[in-house]
Amino acid sequence: MIAGLSKAINLYLAPLLALTSFILILFSYLAPVILFPTGVALLTVSPSLELTEAHSSQGVDGPSVFLGALGSCTRPNNGAAVTCTAPTVSPHYDLSVLPANAPDLLSAPTATTPAFIGVSLAFTVIFFLLFTMTSFRGKMGKFGNSFDRPAVQRATAWIGLLGFLIGITSFLIIRMWFGKAVEDFNRDISKEGSDAPQLIAATSNGFIMVWVAYAFYAVPVVCSLAKLHVTAGGKA
Repeated sequence: MIAGLSKAINLYLAPLLALTSFILILFSYLAPVILFPTGVALLTVSPSLELTEAHSSQGVDGPSVFLGALGSCTRPNNGAAVTCTAPTVSPHYDLSVLPANAPDLLSAPTATTPAFIGVSLAFTVIFFLLFTMTSFRGKMGKFGNSFDRPAVQRATAWIGLLGFLIGITSFLIIRMWFGKAVEDFNRDISKEGSDAPQLIAATSNGFIMVWVAYAFYAVPVVCSLAKLHVTAGGKA
């Protein structure tokens, strides 16, 4: 039973998790300027009375900003159309919809960070293809024999590990950058009291998707490293 479960994880579950993780990371990377302009973002600024009138339950309408790794989307009020900047690895966020007295503390991380995420996505695609083909090499006839070579197993493991480390490190840098920006933005709003703009900043669901994606990504990476270890141990 244990052998059958191990085979099912390596043969079916791990490649599926690798594909799922790639899709989640890609969505988080491209949002909101290319995909899901108001549905997925790394940081949002939205109308709220929470910081200025904490005990008020009244709804409020106002400008919203959705920030991502490649750019930003904005709308002047809840019913207006969304406008997005052009996607780029060195974005300049459009904050023109925010009031003039809003804190000017929201900026993009260094240009190398989104670029490194793009590199990690390329590694992730290559890893998914190699890992899937090495997993199904027994069902691919003579063509599958080429994926049984130690060099291919080693390359697959290293590509997967590099993609994982580069990607999660880049998103951690963005998370720390945006986390500090949110803290400073909300602190300045609170200091202004009732005269402050009715806004609140928060890190958003894009980061949740990223952490789930890398939790999934870890499974095929560990499987690939385990295969490499077993192969090396068998030849020792």
